[in-house]
Amino acid sequence: MTPPATIRPLVAVVGPTAVGKTALAMRLAEVLPVEVVSADSRQVYRGMDIGTAKPTLRERERVPHHLVDVVNPDQPFSLAQYQGLAGEAIETIHARGRIPLLVGGTGLYVRAVLEGLRVPQVEPDPGLRAKLAAEAASEGYATLHQRLRALDPVAAERIDARNVRRVVRALEVCYRMGQPMSSLQRAVPPPYSILRIGLRMSRELLYRRIDQRLERMIEAGLVEEVRSLVEQGYGYDLPAMSGLGYREIGAYLRGEITLAQAVTHIQWHTHRFVRQQATWFRADDASIAWFEALPLVSELVLVRVRAFLAEQ
Repeated sequence: MTPPATIRPLVAVVGPTAVGKTALAMRLAEVLPVEVVSADSRQVYRGMDIGTAKPTLRERERVPHHLVDVVNPDQPFSLAQYQGLAGEAIETIHARGRIPLLVGGTGLYVRAVLEGLRVPQVEPDPGLRAKLAAEAASEGYATLHQRLRALDPVAAERIDARNVRRVVRALEVCYRMGQPMSSLQRAVPPPYSILRIGLRMSRELLYRRIDQRLERMIEAGLVEEVRSLVEQGYGYDLPAMSGLGYREIGAYLRGEITLAQAVTHIQWHTHRFVRQQATWFRADDASIAWFEALPLVSELVLVRVRAFLAEQ
């Protein structure tokens, strides 16, 4: 009789953007043998460093980071690709006798790894995508989202109506498979013992941190980063360039708005984004050990992580 496979540990650090997840991961890495697996849908793109708040080269030299700088901005990158690569990274980390630390705020990426979400393997249909995108442009994104709500209310509830790319993908799966995308996303629990750590703070303080971080991004050269990407041939219409910061700075570089207006738009859109993140993680609230992101939070989290590892 074959003995059962060993259940290996996996620690996840989740929470809204700018709450301090990277700083916590770096602190844990000072005292534990961890390697970071990024769960950020924007940090996979090469050359998009400032606007994605990507870990610095120095941080990546100190602690191995996986799923960062995976593809160029004009290369497609799907949830299924992410899930496969994240699984491979976790296996590699375990094989080295180290602990994988899943860190990020992209809820769907986190869920795909922690819940073993089965992602529908549906090949892209460029013609259908172009048709749906054209409808969204002519009739408004809300019309497209209403159609998704009629076909797949569960997926519609999870997807922001303004995220036309994801709405189009969900409709594409519905049309191609003849059934709702949500019904195809079956979860098969992965072979890990999982500890979910969540960081949070008051909305007012988080907004302030977001705005201060944006100031540092502008000072660090966010405008120049976007300009350089465009000069390299990466078009404004690419999905990668629709991310927070890149879209608004792109509008500034095209002369459509002032830099001050671009900054205001980024702030507003990021504030809205963290509200969406809160809604996403609220669905998993009972399974997450939440900590207030206060100055000594890393020490409290360290105690919790060590207790979890001792149980394994």
